[in-house]
Amino acid sequence: MATIPAGTYVIDGSHTDVAFTVRHAGISKVRGKFEKVEGTITVGETFADSVANVTIDASSVNTGDANRDGHLRSADFWDAESKPTWTFASTGVEGDGDEFVLNGELTINGVTKPVALDVEFNGSVVDAFGYPRIGFSASTEISRKEFDLTWNAAMETGGFLVGDKVKILLEIEANPQA
Repeated sequence: MATIPAGTYVIDGSHTDVAFTVRHAGISKVRGKFEKVEGTITVGETFADSVANVTIDASSVNTGDANRDGHLRSADFWDAESKPTWTFASTGVEGDGDEFVLNGELTINGVTKPVALDVEFNGSVVDAFGYPRIGFSASTEISRKEFDLTWNAAMETGGFLVGDKVKILLEIEANPQA
């Protein structure tokens, strides 16, 4: 990890975006994001020594539609009241350089499954206020069904209201842990 400075970093929630996209009614895509994200990234001297742990507040979902957000928080989807967080804990890193795969365990709706995040290191910088920062972009695709997110509605013309495949997109900015 010669290009990524070693150390432990705290995710900067105000400069981090965790978003998702899912097909709606078979003809468009609905986008949403989570407003509350926290976690740490420990960059080791080698990829093998590096780990990431992220927690997302499931109730902080924002799709731009209050009714839809309430439905997503309900027991029909991820039951944010009794299962308030989503978590990701890395289990290993493949590759080297500025693009790599971060493997880990993703827990949504109380169900844990392995996922692989395609990650791009966007760089490190000292900002205008003298604070060091690192940035990453990452993405993966999951199946809603694998996480017991099975609510749906059949459409008269065939198909279902909500697609199974969900694209998860992350823009992460982190600062050295104090």
